[in-house]
Amino acid sequence: MKPTVHDIASRAGVSLATVDRVLNRRPGVSARTREKVDQAVSELGFVRDVAAANLAKGRVYPLTFIIPSNDNSFMRGLRLALEEASARAAVERIAIRLVDVPAFDAPALAAALREAATHEPAGIAFVAVDAPEVAEAAAEISAAGIPLVTLVSDLSGTDRDHYAGIDNAAAGRTAASLLGRFAGGRQGKVCVLAGSMLVRDHRERCDAFASVMAADFAGLDLLPVLEGRDDPVTVERLVAELFSRRHDIVALYSLGAGNRGLVRALDRLPRERRPVVIAHELTETTRDALQSGLIDAVLNQDAGHEVRSAIRVLKAKADGLPVVAAQERIRIDIFLKDNLP
Repeated sequence: MKPTVHDIASRAGVSLATVDRVLNRRPGVSARTREKVDQAVSELGFVRDVAAANLAKGRVYPLTFIIPSNDNSFMRGLRLALEEASARAAVERIAIRLVDVPAFDAPALAAALREAATHEPAGIAFVAVDAPEVAEAAAEISAAGIPLVTLVSDLSGTDRDHYAGIDNAAAGRTAASLLGRFAGGRQGKVCVLAGSMLVRDHRERCDAFASVMAADFAGLDLLPVLEGRDDPVTVERLVAELFSRRHDIVALYSLGAGNRGLVRALDRLPRERRPVVIAHELTETTRDALQSGLIDAVLNQDAGHEVRSAIRVLKAKADGLPVVAAQERIRIDIFLKDNLP
């Protein structure tokens, strides 16, 4: 005779409600109690059909996504992907709650994470700022048993369940290789434009880019990183000021967002002064710039895939099921004007 949840409750010495919370990986159960229930499940050989049980109970997964409120094309794409996911909510049995936070604001993000946890969601996905206060909030939420997924930019340490984003070090190396080849032996200075070095994805891209440039393209020297806060107006001003001061810039790597401002600044330069440019994310702006020759190559990540991956992982973690790593790997696409979709 197959063991039941009543058998688990009896073996662990807890209530049926507690067994249900542990089996469905909901918060509100101490680590010690969770361990007792898990041990009883193992000893009894209890196996449940998660999909059937959830369908029978009409379970809905409340998921919280915490997204920076800055106005750039990639974040708008991420929000569009979340809207599309919400449109499938009935089929996927999810309820998405979207929370806006100021971009690159670690205290605000930490506060938003803690506030989100008070709603006892089935999981939280967030674009991380790699700062101690955010890591502390994430650790608290993980300890409470709420699944956590970092989205686009990761968090140092282990206090999250999954990262849904590209390999940013690989992206930085790829950008360096492309930029060096497009430069065609020219020598001069390279401008590196980031959003903020407070986020891990920008740091990883920058460090990997610098490493390859130093090793393989000694004639190209990197200037100090400009931080444009992923804001088009700020980016336009910084780039325009830099090119007004220097006449030795031959290449530019835009590893963040704010490319509307970058393109405006580049478009005002005389043709003979325009640098080789590698940028991130295929948007309407970067697509037009590829076609016009203002940008030479774009590295892209699929925001929709990242959102869908985060949802799959959070649901799996909520159910205590394994994650299929190959399915959740986010690829890096390289676009030139010749292969635009």
